[in-house]
Amino acid sequence: MSLDTPTSELITTEPESPASVLEVDPNLQVRFKREDGRLLLFLPPENNREDTETNLNNTWTELWQQLKHRLNGGEHAEQPQTEVHLIAENRLLDVRQLQDIAEALNEVELQLKRVKTSRRQTAVAAVMAGYSVDQDAERETLTQSVSEPSPSTLAEPLYLKKTVRSGVDIRHPGTIVIFGDVNPGSSIIADGDIIIWGRLGGNVHAGAKGNRNSLIMALQMEPKLIRIADQVARGPETSPEQVYPEVAYINANGIRISHAREVAKARVLTLEP
Repeated sequence: MSLDTPTSELITTEPESPASVLEVDPNLQVRFKREDGRLLLFLPPENNREDTETNLNNTWTELWQQLKHRLNGGEHAEQPQTEVHLIAENRLLDVRQLQDIAEALNEVELQLKRVKTSRRQTAVAAVMAGYSVDQDAERETLTQSVSEPSPSTLAEPLYLKKTVRSGVDIRHPGTIVIFGDVNPGSSIIADGDIIIWGRLGGNVHAGAKGNRNSLIMALQMEPKLIRIADQVARGPETSPEQVYPEVAYINANGIRISHAREVAKARVLTLEP
């Protein structure tokens, strides 16, 4: 008796395709860049996209892990005490997070000195933590159309309740209002007005984008250097005998400093029909 042997089935196989690799935009990751003797630390911008491919590494925990990985890997390889500028873009950071970043940098002998941001809340947190601040108008994000026009008006005023210490400078694309002193050795730069509810002893520049109608007001006006738009003047050499609110503005002869009451009265008169 013979057994029928079933015919072997021919099985064809296709070569396995390599696993799809997700390419990550380096701009969506924490990264370092050397520039003019300092180190720039870039954080990826925030966006509102719901798809995971373009919303990678967007949480604080993921950013923190990336930063620690970069620092532990020693890819910065800088001289001890190298100055670091944090480019935070539109990312919202609080004082505790900024302090965590600074402490992580300190562990590898790097010094956080400046925070560049387009978020007012982050700018306030940076000033409160004692860092210099450069606030830009918010740039286009991944969710904005490239054809969307940029705003032509000034940014919302930046309000700070703090003494600005020597070595700190603050930049803002609008008006800056400070409830506190501005110490010598500090710098305030605003595209709008500058209002100091305290003693002004540092350098100030109002109307930084060329607005000659900008004003600088302080309860005690003793700046080292004062600028409005393209005009420059030095502050008084000696402290005034009497202290009262003063306003700096541009007239036909350049920058003039007058009693705030006189300036207010003159402006009211010019508005009358």
